[in-house]
Amino acid sequence: MRHGGDLITYEKYYEGELIDFSSNINPLGFPEGLEEELIHGFNNMTNYPDIKYRHLKSSISKYLRCNPGNVIVGNGAVDIINNFVLMFPRIIVTLPSFSEYEQRALIYEKEVVRLNYYGDFTLDLTSIEKTIKAEDLLILGNPNNPTGLRIEKETLMELYEIIKEKEGYLLLDEAFYEFCPKDYDSIEIFRKDSFKNVGIIRAATKFFALPGIRLGYGCVSMDISKKYGEIELPWSVNSLADQAGRYIFQCKDYIKRSQAYIEGEREFLLRELDKIEGIKPYPTHTNYILIKLLKWNEEYVFNFFLKRGLLVRRCSSFNGLDNTYIRLAIKNRENNLKLIKTFKELERS
Repeated sequence: MRHGGDLITYEKYYEGELIDFSSNINPLGFPEGLEEELIHGFNNMTNYPDIKYRHLKSSISKYLRCNPGNVIVGNGAVDIINNFVLMFPRIIVTLPSFSEYEQRALIYEKEVVRLNYYGDFTLDLTSIEKTIKAEDLLILGNPNNPTGLRIEKETLMELYEIIKEKEGYLLLDEAFYEFCPKDYDSIEIFRKDSFKNVGIIRAATKFFALPGIRLGYGCVSMDISKKYGEIELPWSVNSLADQAGRYIFQCKDYIKRSQAYIEGEREFLLRELDKIEGIKPYPTHTNYILIKLLKWNEEYVFNFFLKRGLLVRRCSSFNGLDNTYIRLAIKNRENNLKLIKTFKELERS
């Protein structure tokens, strides 16, 4: 299983509704009023979306506080990542990370360079500096998937100086940005340099709980935006996603409420998981937790949870992790308590 959220494959193994801890979606659901907004605009389905997405990009630019000319959009963050891979001859990935960085590059027969995080899943800047060269694309999750860690601000600034000096390009995948502590905003940081040698990708998928809408967006320099526009597929964002994007970024109360809720549940879940013997939960800045299994392998734990109606994410499919890791989404309190209860049963087994 290369990705989470595959409920259909496993629903036959449990009589009842599966709780999906393999997919990291905001447990509060999508913003209130969105359903009515989409129904109201359903007549737009008879027309093509605006091929330049002018209203959508305007909405995104206000949310990100950047120029509309800096905004790019796509059919989810993966679509944007795919297009960036097309634009560069050599791709550098740091493992473990989201599998599609590497997978997209291999599909297009690009040269792929694989580096590793340190044992605590922090960046090895020395290794990056020795490796990167002009026209290389370095793709980093920020926060990284599956480790959940965000790049520290000082480390990010040091990395950026390396990227500029080597004339490479840094692509930050920030699909989980809104879940993170508000210590810094990379768009604010790189705006003063007009996003030279750096692009930031975000998405409606996780925080706004809209994986089915498929809306990714990003902030890049004007020249990269132009280059991106030359290779992107026309009408990659459908009318429903276009309409949703014009609505969700205005939902400030929803954003604040979701951030506060996840912060509370993250603290609760980490505290309770720390009490379970046989596992090591790693610190996280987002809405999922990577766990090292000290007594079992991923297959045993996966099946143990599945029999009790909980679907967790096995992590051996992440290049750089073995079969002793799982990843868990942070859900609402009711489901998080079921997770803890099941871990306690595992502990006694």
